[in-house]
Amino acid sequence: MIDTHTHLYVEAFDEDRDSVIQDALQKGITGFYIPAIDASYHERMFNLEKAYSEHIHLMMGLHPTHVKEDYKEELALVEAQLQKRKFAAVGEIGIDLYWDKSFLQQQQDAFHLQIGWAKTHGLPIVIHCRDAFDEVFEVLDQHQGAQLFGIFHCFTGTLEQANRALNLNFKLGIGGVVTFKNGKIDQFLNQLPLESIVLETDAPYLSPAPHRGKRNESGFLSLIRDKVAQCYGLPAQQISEITTENARSVFKK
Repeated sequence: MIDTHTHLYVEAFDEDRDSVIQDALQKGITGFYIPAIDASYHERMFNLEKAYSEHIHLMMGLHPTHVKEDYKEELALVEAQLQKRKFAAVGEIGIDLYWDKSFLQQQQDAFHLQIGWAKTHGLPIVIHCRDAFDEVFEVLDQHQGAQLFGIFHCFTGTLEQANRALNLNFKLGIGGVVTFKNGKIDQFLNQLPLESIVLETDAPYLSPAPHRGKRNESGFLSLIRDKVAQCYGLPAQQISEITTENARSVFKK
């Protein structure tokens, strides 16, 4: 399996990072796609990549909750990194209006710019969208075309929003929320083609049941896979194989 979204470099794993990664590897998770937050974490990301070069794949971008007064300086650092070396994707990028609405214009500007860089480098984008589906789609509609593709990370929208994302050439990142009693995604997931989803943990956040409220780990990906298998009424192994191929189809471009 592939964990398409995991923050293994953050402070929550400082005491047992290696054991967490080894546990996930032993559970058959062979690839970890690592989204960026801001420049303060770049060194941690690069160190993780050096330690597990066969399994760790880095993204580069500026997380929308970290778009603040200095966002142009932060974006300059993102652009410099994209010009310097290869990354798996531009992410995670997008719009978040849950915590703070005061930087909406700056978030939109950063989103536009980073989508443009992804298209220039032929990379997928990995979208963070929280309380902002209308605003995210407004930006994406201006960029739609063959060069725009990627993953709607931690998808928590409606069936209508899911289909709108698929029509824009995106796959949906399904994580721990699918296991929540009030998550709602499980109610319509099987109405979407299995080829349209990828699995993720978003570790250390959004831990799946029965670990909800505790630190999430990449090793919990199998719990998400099992719930997805239940939704589709298919064997877990088949879900593993198809979602892994889906992830590869996004990132190999």
